[in-house]
Parts: sequence; structure tokens; C-alpha cells
Amino acid sequence: MPTGQIEHANISVTDPDRSAELFKQLLGWEERWRGPSQKYGWTVHVGDETTYLALYTGDHVKGDYSKGQPLNHVGLVVDNLDAAEKVVTSNGLSPFGHDNYEPGKRFYFFDWDGIEFEVVSYTGDAT
Repeated sequence: MPTGQIEHANISVTDPDRSAELFKQLLGWEERWRGPSQKYGWTVHVGDETTYLALYTGDHVKGDYSKGQPLNHVGLVVDNLDAAEKVVTSNGLSPFGHDNYEPGKRFYFFDWDGIEFEVVSYTGDAT
């Protein structure tokens, strides 16, 4: 049986630079690439050597743009949940849904475009 992992997720956002900066601060990621998308619009890739988010925008993305259903959320793992929450709040976003159940502690937040993210830590403590 083959094995694998998620390499990237492509999400539509209104401001890819703003979103990229959030994930750089939150996850210690770097910009991997930026440029025109294959069909139309603009994309910024931010991540590490194996995983990234493609932050995509174009004329189809407006303030009232309805995100694709049935996307529930994008999960992000961090080694310091308290520090991650500070990054989220310092960017003007509101964490919610703080839970501690197996296999880890977590919180959620919506970005500026209504995309829900889950931030989880699998370490034994809150940090």
C-alpha cells in the first residue's frame, strides 16, 4: 500500500501577503514562491521544505466570496500553543473553541476571509 502526506492546500484569500505573514509568524514558515496563477489571479506559497499553503486570489475573490463547501477547517500543528494564540490575537483575530482532548490541546480561529483554522499541540503541556 502506498504512503504519503498532504503537500499543500490551495485556499482563496482576499490578501495573500497578509495571510502569508500570519503563517510566517504562527508557524515559522517562509515564502516559497509567488507569481501568477495558472489560469488567472495571483498566488503566494508559504511553508517549509515539505508542506505549504497556496494563498490564491483573483477577481473571483471578493469580500462576500463564499468559500467552497464542505471545507470544515485546516489543521495546523504547533509546538507552543500559547505562543501561537498570541500570534493569532496580535493579528486581530479571535481564537475560540479551546479544547483539551486526546490526542492534544487546540483552539480555532477564522481568518479575515472566513476560513477556519484549528491550531493543535500534541505536547504534554499547554505550551
